[in-house]
Amino acid sequence: MNPVYLDYNATTPIDPAVAEAMLPYIFDHFGNPSSGHAYGQRAREAVEEARHEVAALLGCHDDEIVFTSGGTEANNYAIKGITGLSGPGSHIITSAVEHPAVIEVCRFLSGSAPPPRALGQVTERGGFQTKARACSITYLPVDEHGMVTARQVAGAITDKTALVTIMHANNEVGTIEPIREIAGAAHARGIPVHADCAQSVGKIPVNVDDLGVDLLSIAGHKLYAPKGVGALYIRRGVALEKLMHGAGHENNWRAGTENVILIAGLGQACRLIRENLPSYEEHMKRMRDRLETALRDAFPDLRVNGHPLERLPNTSSVSFPGAEANHILDQLAGVAASAGAACHSDRVELSSVLEAMRVPLEYAKGTIRLSVGRYTTPDEIDRAAAEIVCVVSSQIPTIAAS
Repeated sequence: MNPVYLDYNATTPIDPAVAEAMLPYIFDHFGNPSSGHAYGQRAREAVEEARHEVAALLGCHDDEIVFTSGGTEANNYAIKGITGLSGPGSHIITSAVEHPAVIEVCRFLSGSAPPPRALGQVTERGGFQTKARACSITYLPVDEHGMVTARQVAGAITDKTALVTIMHANNEVGTIEPIREIAGAAHARGIPVHADCAQSVGKIPVNVDDLGVDLLSIAGHKLYAPKGVGALYIRRGVALEKLMHGAGHENNWRAGTENVILIAGLGQACRLIRENLPSYEEHMKRMRDRLETALRDAFPDLRVNGHPLERLPNTSSVSFPGAEANHILDQLAGVAASAGAACHSDRVELSSVLEAMRVPLEYAKGTIRLSVGRYTTPDEIDRAAAEIVCVVSSQIPTIAAS
């Protein structure tokens, strides 16, 4: 029997309907979408149909969607694109719990060493290639639930601020950030807002006008589409410096022949979400809650990380005091999950998210992330819970329920 897959936040399997939508462009419709003949026209139609589906899901215009190679490229384009046109001394506001696809971009732009893993607000200043393009980065701290407030954002804005980039939902603990309020605070000072929505699309409603964002990134492999494809939403009127130079593909936003096969898959995946999101969301929440209930019953001291209410319906970051995450995962032959800490003989490496949330070391070192998906079944949850209880009990039998 295959291990129970509880790592949907890392990647998702391709939905069968998505795979089916890709097949014609693997075997038959192989044309270059920039070609004027029939083969190219059919490929171009597929790209534009997919663009419409992505736009329909996000509630935007078709021409505001640019296809990318994934969420990382979309984040890079949004952040570098804004700062590239904003002049010397640009300032970016972000949070201490962002994905590396945002944090590492900010590090590059500031020319700095890794951002200090401090609890308070940190501002880096450095040089990006030349002093003429120097950037400074403010990393906002989060509360014990992993949340940033609009007031923090407003207080960090300066006359050099060019962009606010805050993730919509955290990949480790699932906390959903108040993006609409953050966007309101930024727009009051004329600052554009970018949201990394790689984890939220397909799990909760994501609409660009509801969020109030100017730029938004999605990743195909997080929403049952293939790896290697994503999209960046760019609100009409927002100007970016080009990241990819070459021919005028993607309305001259991103050079490079479009990957029709993957784009067709992303379009179908977005259509499935648009048509079925309430049922997907409800199912994932039932599976997550079933799992957490079983673990709480066995371990009364269990800590669930993230916001108690504003949390993704599929994500459960759980901490077992007295246990070690890597030892738990090493013994979980029947469960696929992720760790929140790496324990070595001389040190414990916590994730930057848990550290920023001030999770006590006793809990943080025993943290694993369990993320369910649309294919998770009650039987799988029960099997996984039973094995987790058995493994953790062998490490900390004194706290396990009788």
